[in-house]
Amino acid sequence: MKKIYFIAFFCLFFSTYTFATDKAVEIVSKMDALMRGKSSFGKYTIISQTPRWTRTMKMDSWSLGTAKAFIKINYPLKDQGTTFLKIKTDFWQYVPKIEKVIKFPPSMMLQSWMGTDFTNDDLVKESSIIEDYTHKLIQENHDTYTIESIPKPNAAIIWGKIVQIIDKKAYYPIKIEYYDEDNNLMRVLNYSNVTKLSDRYFPMTWTMLPQAEDKKGNSTIVQIEQIEFNKEIPDIFTLKALKDMSR
Repeated sequence: MKKIYFIAFFCLFFSTYTFATDKAVEIVSKMDALMRGKSSFGKYTIISQTPRWTRTMKMDSWSLGTAKAFIKINYPLKDQGTTFLKIKTDFWQYVPKIEKVIKFPPSMMLQSWMGTDFTNDDLVKESSIIEDYTHKLIQENHDTYTIESIPKPNAAIIWGKIVQIIDKKAYYPIKIEYYDEDNNLMRVLNYSNVTKLSDRYFPMTWTMLPQAEDKKGNSTIVQIEQIEFNKEIPDIFTLKALKDMSR
């Protein structure tokens, strides 16, 4: 009899765990599709703040699926014309002042991107949230889902855990927490100013707050001034376009 109870309990536990995992993957996939689209073009203002200084940057960004992205810096003047290209996990920068294309080596991927609280790795690995993590629905209430994402054993991921809070009706992210391998909270990304676009609700303000002791008081605010999804965009995802688009 005890054996039967054990088997029944194991089957119930396994089916519940599988359901939570499958549902979590579905939720994260819907969020990813909403935030990315098949293609996108956007205009962004980025404000980086520390206790000592504030820096404002403006840029245009194009993306095609999960594998290709292109960024052009328009402001400040000293960075104007700087361009970036991502193809899968490869990442390049063109610097107009020295007229040189630079490919980022793995050793530079964890460095700050353009003085913000985002890293070069964020721009390259943002497409891997679906395939590089296992996802589990750990909480559900009337308004939100909470998803815990753990990196797969062989994934080249720097985070030990990611916790995402997602709107239950429209599937936009509300908050993402990033933890290190020792389960210490390292940074929090808050989404706000949710706006109704043509076919989706979309958060137009993103605020990254580092939690590390040496970065307390820092923040990076991404304000989306304009964004369009699923429209035809130019074929600019080439090394040649890095220089051509910088003009």
